[in-house]
Amino acid sequence: MIKGRISILILVVLLYFSANAQIKDEQILLWNAQTMPDGVGPGGAENVTGNGSVTNVSKPRLIVKKPVHPNGMAVLIIGGGGYEHIQIGHESAPVANWLQANGVTAFVLVYRLPLEGWESNTVSFQDAQRAMRLIRNRAVFYNIDTNKIGIMGFSSGAHMAGMIAATPDLSFYRPVDKIDSLSSRPAFASLLYPVITMLPPYNNTHSRKTIIMNLEDETFYSVELRVKKDMPPTFLAQSEDDPTVSVMNSRLMYAALQKEGIPSELHLFKSGGHGWGLGRKNSEVQQWTGLFENWAKENGFWK
Repeated sequence: MIKGRISILILVVLLYFSANAQIKDEQILLWNAQTMPDGVGPGGAENVTGNGSVTNVSKPRLIVKKPVHPNGMAVLIIGGGGYEHIQIGHESAPVANWLQANGVTAFVLVYRLPLEGWESNTVSFQDAQRAMRLIRNRAVFYNIDTNKIGIMGFSSGAHMAGMIAATPDLSFYRPVDKIDSLSSRPAFASLLYPVITMLPPYNNTHSRKTIIMNLEDETFYSVELRVKKDMPPTFLAQSEDDPTVSVMNSRLMYAALQKEGIPSELHLFKSGGHGWGLGRKNSEVQQWTGLFENWAKENGFWK
């Protein structure tokens, strides 16, 4: 009798871990060699530093973090790095793992960097726009509700996310297949310690130095100037002591959203600096995940 109970207990434990084990990640190329816009880019293998910073990207792609029990919500995650590298190790990956563990299908974007031999400075935006369309195209396969596909970015990645959210009618590349007939507009945007404006006096970021070619570009890439009535609901969070990106970026964006009547929420933390990703344990900025989850639930995206 005891032996039978032990066997049943072992079976229950095995079933528990089997049911809660995360599905192996898969990767989806954004383009094939013939359709990728603006050249072939850098040669050789990708460079990945010890802290998970990625450069030398010639094969832009999505890393899919599929939960065992999808709740219908999906998020495209874009790490920062000033358009000079991609911070996946401390930003995209841990946040994707957190979302995955809570039923959200997460897509980590490995995107092209404009200074790596491409023919234009818009390749990062091309990849983000294509990624949104690919996710929408595969919604049924991943058990995703097409009305719950959002975008989340950190620092310069938040600048990309903001541009994609604010300019759904702007095409950064010529269509290459039927997928490009799908909308790239996210249902919501989450912008963390974001680069927003390219205009003075807050235009001293690496992002500005990397993608701005002329004075006209300063206006073109200032996300706060792009906000219109069709901007999706937006969540913002930043530290007031951010030494890299002025907190005025978040304030300018929030003011623009409020002016247009866009459902939006801004959280400013007294301390935390820049580049905190999930946030250190017991830090003030660690609150952002719970705040975002509550906001997403209140707006009907997360159940």
